[in-house]
Amino acid sequence: MAIETTTLLNTLFLAALGLLVIVSGGILYLTTLEWRDRRRQDRDKRLGS
Repeated sequence: MAIETTTLLNTLFLAALGLLVIVSGGILYLTTLEWRDRRRQDRDKRLGS
């Protein structure tokens, strides 16, 4: 019974770690897109004025 519990906990830990990496990567991706878009809009404002 202890072996099954350990296997279950290891599986849950790896799943949680994987989700954390995926969510963190998504946040980093969206932040980078927003930063790039904001930079592009600022450049367009300066050139258009």
